[in-house]
Amino acid sequence: MWIIELLIVLFFIWLGARMGSIGIGFAGGFGVVVLGLFGVKPGAIPVDVILIIMGVIAAIAAMQEAGGLDYLVQIATRILKRNPKQITFLAPVVTFVITMFAGTGHTAFSTLPVIAEVAKLNGIRPSRPLSIATVASQIAITASPISAAVVFFSNELEKYGVDYVKLLLIAIPSSFIACMLGAVVANFMGKELKDDPVFQERLAKGHVNMTATMDKQKELPPEAGRSVLIFGICLFCVVFYALAISPTFALIKEPILKRDDAIISFMLAAATLICMFCKIDAHKVLNVAIFKSGMSACICVLGVAWLGTTFVSAHMQEINVFAGNVLAADPWMLSVVLFFASMLLYSQAATTRALMPAALTLGVSPIAAIAAFAAVSALFVLPTYPSLIAAVEFDDTGSTRVGKYVFDHPFLIPGTLTVAFAVILGFIFGGIIL
Repeated sequence: MWIIELLIVLFFIWLGARMGSIGIGFAGGFGVVVLGLFGVKPGAIPVDVILIIMGVIAAIAAMQEAGGLDYLVQIATRILKRNPKQITFLAPVVTFVITMFAGTGHTAFSTLPVIAEVAKLNGIRPSRPLSIATVASQIAITASPISAAVVFFSNELEKYGVDYVKLLLIAIPSSFIACMLGAVVANFMGKELKDDPVFQERLAKGHVNMTATMDKQKELPPEAGRSVLIFGICLFCVVFYALAISPTFALIKEPILKRDDAIISFMLAAATLICMFCKIDAHKVLNVAIFKSGMSACICVLGVAWLGTTFVSAHMQEINVFAGNVLAADPWMLSVVLFFASMLLYSQAATTRALMPAALTLGVSPIAAIAAFAAVSALFVLPTYPSLIAAVEFDDTGSTRVGKYVFDHPFLIPGTLTVAFAVILGFIFGGIIL
């Protein structure tokens, strides 16, 4: 029976992926209904993860309405244009830092057209920086102090004696260095732009714009920089508070707010202060792109993580039998499981919520779990994730393209190797820190 139920889970994940966007959340909830018809009791709804996403997205959306994201993109643009020949290495740094700062990969969308244009005008194959920059924006979620995946995972790890601080001390350097190693790989992927027949054909047909379109940056209101400052201060307060209540520092012995509550409340406070001091209409926050994509992410996590936890909690005994011995003998196999799961679940938070508690319960060591954590970022495998589609659309040279075999796209090899590097480095840093 559990095999039939697993097929039901996979079917609804497939159906949601076919629908795209928020559809995977819809289909996940539908799958819970069908499993219920087979007598499977619904698992825990990932309320904690959803609330963190909502809180962070509220602050980011307010900052976007105030012009803060445009302000950050202009800074990123200046960095990229000053060092165009190094764009394959600078692009992932930019997207990694922005994502780590904001706690969501959706902020990287605005930098993709800049990356594509700077690369193209300097004779660099745009698929190289675009591929690794997109991957970096996904892996950076596992290094962000305010991402739902990190916060949930740290809560689980605390049950095994590893706190928030140690998780970040391992995750941040291992994932960042892995992205830089991935950039080295991406730098050798594909033909040089001038030798690419697809580019030459598109250029001859006039489908490639070889003139700069982003030299003139739009004037931003003074509130733009102010909104970034407010968000940055609140982010600093979140991190400081989390450090203060952690067992490593223990500056606050009996905290009034738990870490999750602190993140949510500080982010809502940031949104409030941005509305007040940047003079934006709170009504308009509902219509900005980040808010819409963030709320879509909440529905996706609600449906697909709920579906995953429903199946896992109902069959923990069978999973113990089949997976326990394998993971005990080869703990690195957890990264393989997470890699393929995230490829289907389309969310770092949903994958973490659905599988990490079970893995730790099965006896996977905290070091192995933290090392494997980066593997929840394999959203680049299927070329249907929004940031991948955006990267393909922004590259009018045709170098960032999806082949006829679905998996033959420029994100796969750099992305897979970057995850592998992150896992290896996670074991190394974990062995030093833990």
